[in-house]
Amino acid sequence: MAGGGAVRRPAGLPWQPAAGLCPRAGPGVGVGQAAACGAGATCQPGGIAAARPASLRRASRTHRPAGRPPRGGAAVLWRAAAGRPHSMLPAMPCGQQESGAAAAPARYVVGVDVGSTVVKCHVYDRAATVRGSSCRKVESLYPHPGWVELDPEVLWRQFVGVIKEAVQAAGLHMRQIAGLGISVQRGTFITWHKRTGKPFHNFISWQDLRSAELVNSWNKSLLLKVVHVIFTVLHFLTGNDRYLVPSFLTFSTQQTSMKLSWVFKNIREAKEAARKNNCCFGTVDTWLLHRLTKGSVYATDYSNASATGVFEPFMKSWNPTLSNLLSIPMSVYPPVKDTSFNFGSADSEIFGVPIPIMAVVADQQSAMFGECCFHPGDVKLTMGTGCFWNVNTGEHLFASQRGLYPLIGWKIGEEVVYLTEGGMSDIGTAIKWAQDINLFTNVDETEKMARSIVDSQGVCFVPGFQVSVNDPCLCASFMGLKPSTTRNHLVRAILESIAFRNKLLYDIIVKKVRVPLQTIRADGGVSNNSFVLQMTSDLINMKIEKPAHADMSSLGAAFLAGLASGFWTDKEQLKKLRQIEAVFEPQKDSEEYKPAMDTWLQAMKRSLHW
Repeated sequence: MAGGGAVRRPAGLPWQPAAGLCPRAGPGVGVGQAAACGAGATCQPGGIAAARPASLRRASRTHRPAGRPPRGGAAVLWRAAAGRPHSMLPAMPCGQQESGAAAAPARYVVGVDVGSTVVKCHVYDRAATVRGSSCRKVESLYPHPGWVELDPEVLWRQFVGVIKEAVQAAGLHMRQIAGLGISVQRGTFITWHKRTGKPFHNFISWQDLRSAELVNSWNKSLLLKVVHVIFTVLHFLTGNDRYLVPSFLTFSTQQTSMKLSWVFKNIREAKEAARKNNCCFGTVDTWLLHRLTKGSVYATDYSNASATGVFEPFMKSWNPTLSNLLSIPMSVYPPVKDTSFNFGSADSEIFGVPIPIMAVVADQQSAMFGECCFHPGDVKLTMGTGCFWNVNTGEHLFASQRGLYPLIGWKIGEEVVYLTEGGMSDIGTAIKWAQDINLFTNVDETEKMARSIVDSQGVCFVPGFQVSVNDPCLCASFMGLKPSTTRNHLVRAILESIAFRNKLLYDIIVKKVRVPLQTIRADGGVSNNSFVLQMTSDLINMKIEKPAHADMSSLGAAFLAGLASGFWTDKEQLKKLRQIEAVFEPQKDSEEYKPAMDTWLQAMKRSLHW
């Protein structure tokens, strides 16, 4: 039991660290509990993650599998190799050109996750154990109200920096890296001049709201209504689900398509370059590939392309009809490659040796792969900055439904795996806001605070910090406040709102997706909160598995790179590397939550159209 929640840990053999292995690295086999971002460490602005003081770690995580040593407060910069202490491992300055010495065998893969708030890098061995890690906070820019940007040069330095630091932390030479896998936040993009490589603007984040007026205008337009009618008729006559997608077409500010349309309407240099076929568009992965290869590779993968809103998942190509409607030139789009694929090598001037780039993948699809959700009906629940439910639908692509949309999960050779996704914003955002206004000092306290009271005393939290797809005027609010309301009630209300929203999305998935749901696997920073996972399990009446390592996007990128480089042989081998930290099984009848959820739904209605 973890703090009152029903947590059952799988039985496992006692574990002892190999000589020289940091005790916080976790089990020697499987995905270890690395001293890294998301695994008992705090991301430092300067780079390498530093371990959190013991006093701030989760009080509820005192239960450990037999034989596992307690987590210490050691620094994250650590080196590990079986039978060799730290001091015996030669460390070469990352980025320095190597010469003279015979190349060491490549025995590790690197997974980088360029997220919305943090850039993380982990170095994995063949047992998928983290051997070295680093992370840096993403520095967002807010030049105007509602605008969210990233400086491309700053992001580039952070990306290169975390790779060098993680390899150094592992005590390795760059030549020992068999392959690099890159997972990136979806929908964030940039455009640049094809010949000079100079960007026309900063990265425009998926969180950016500058296209709000354009979105509202399109969604109310007669032209969009005509599109709906035409494709509804085509779907009725043909029965082809390809025509069902545009019959439901609704634009949102989170889609790349509308912001890219905004760029060509408002940035004259980009429009002029596109007219002369000199403009390149790219999501974060495309830009990083371009920079890593000194401009020799211009590409994206199917998972990232399918998340832009201008890629046709049925035809697996950029959508000319939609691009024409939005005045986006077709010439700006990059070629689309397999997800697990040899994209070339990073220029040797960057890391000292050419490192093979063996995978690029969108973050949610990468987390799905890292969770080994390889079979139809497997479900991945990521709770980070936002919350995403992804269902593996196998070879079948389900057309968009209200609240759900189709994606390409990954393409490896002839295999194409499709997903259905439902998402919601303001998960990690709401928790960070609550911390910023001093409702609690450390996020680890929230679970204990929520469990210290029987209920929220009728207090409801409605998240609405970002524009809702369904209602751009939804406002964030607390309702039901009383003189007796304490910080504990407010914190519990925030956590309950996450579980209630999980329930709403789950019900939509069950109703709309014609695939029997199998296992549900949770990841992301908020998945470390057992109160949220236990309540979600109770509400949906399904068990939820939580892996031993929360950074599934990094692991998924590493898995995909490892398959492409031959580091791992197949997905069956990857499944054997999975390690489950906890299983949450239903402990209460969902009906017990009905009064509280009904009250919360009423609060949601009163926050609409503010």
